[in-house]
Amino acid sequence: MSAPLRPRPAAQFGPATPRDRAVTGAAHSRLLTVGVIGAGRVGAVLGAALAAAGHRVVAVAGDSGASRARLALLLPDAPRSPVDSVARAATDLLLIAVPDDALAAVVADLAGRGALHPGQVVAHTSGAHGLAVLAPATAVGARPLALHPAMTFTGTPDDLPRLAGISYGVTAPSDLRPLAARLVADLGGVPEWVAEADRPLYHAALAHGANHLVTLVNEATDRLRDAGVARPEKVLAPLLRAALENALRLGDDALTGPVSRGDAGTVERHLARLAATAPESVPAYLALARRTADRAIAAGRLRPVDAQSLLGVLAESSREVAA
Repeated sequence: MSAPLRPRPAAQFGPATPRDRAVTGAAHSRLLTVGVIGAGRVGAVLGAALAAAGHRVVAVAGDSGASRARLALLLPDAPRSPVDSVARAATDLLLIAVPDDALAAVVADLAGRGALHPGQVVAHTSGAHGLAVLAPATAVGARPLALHPAMTFTGTPDDLPRLAGISYGVTAPSDLRPLAARLVADLGGVPEWVAEADRPLYHAALAHGANHLVTLVNEATDRLRDAGVARPEKVLAPLLRAALENALRLGDDALTGPVSRGDAGTVERHLARLAATAPESVPAYLALARRTADRAIAAGRLRPVDAQSLLGVLAESSREVAA
């Protein structure tokens, strides 16, 4: 069972300026009065982390059964309230942690109801969005902040120790950067400053790496079961951990396996058996094998002359799938 949360002092950044006081409210402690809209896995955990840093989480919004369970576990002392009440109570910082496609409507609705006020920091946790989605809040004098944790969450206390040292993709106006850096430090993280125009690319990279990795691991697990392996996770765990560590340390030099060697016959047998056993896996295998071959060639791991037969097999299989 996870240890109970213990408040710790928020990071100090020297004497508060008048601008700081307008943002943080409590001039002496420089602690923030915070509201959280969205008690999903991210919002509940970040709210708990801010509370553990000493900030005052005064209201949260989350009505589903799963949200109520998370809040009871992570923020038991924060009252649940309607979204507009949370926004009004969050005099310093309103943290909006809702799905990407819902974010614009939530911000527009809060601004339209008059629930936001000048000087209040309105932050969202979406990786895909930057500051533009917060334009209705900015129009009424609130200060916009995009604060995305580069981490996967379970929505339990087990997530809290994982926050130590992670990166946050931050987009902020220049005058808000000191406060953004303070918040990230209070959460135990490191800011990675992302330009507004680069938010979609930043988020695509994370989704491609993390979300697709989960799909890829589960595909490999399923195919091992098809091959009669009783405990595929036991087979895959040391192999995949080593592959990930090597890839992060060595880049394309970590490539191994039949594609990086140009073993066309092996790849052809892979594709034939996949087509017979799990045809739904063939398109993904082909796409990744072709991209692996391209990277292996570019990195000098695979000579173009040795790649010809392999690329021919991949092209022929692609035509068969398309047909």
